[in-house]
Amino acid sequence: MDLEARKKLGEVVKTARDSMSQRAFAKLLGVSYTTVQLWEKGESIPDVLNLANIADRAGYTIEELLNYLGIKPQSNSSDLNQIVKQIKVMPLSDVAVIGRVVMDRLASSIEVAGSEVKASG
Repeated sequence: MDLEARKKLGEVVKTARDSMSQRAFAKLLGVSYTTVQLWEKGESIPDVLNLANIADRAGYTIEELLNYLGIKPQSNSSDLNQIVKQIKVMPLSDVAVIGRVVMDRLASSIEVAGSEVKASG
């Protein structure tokens, strides 16, 4: 991220925390207040989850924020890699929910495919 984008992001972080102190905002996001300071100074960049939370609190979608910062969206394969990285560090209870959704989707696809085979046979 270039210097101009980092400055813009720092302003967005300030907007997102509104009248909250850096400490209170940091606690809300689960980071240290020095992390929030570094974001506001443009010396560090939030991870994807915190960036999404900041965007939401500042009134942006993540896409709108990235456009505002002048960052082009990455390809879908990169999005998939990010999802996989997030799943690897999620609590197992969250992974179980995702697994259940995947299994339900696969089961539904199998049912549809089976129905199509029966109809054509």
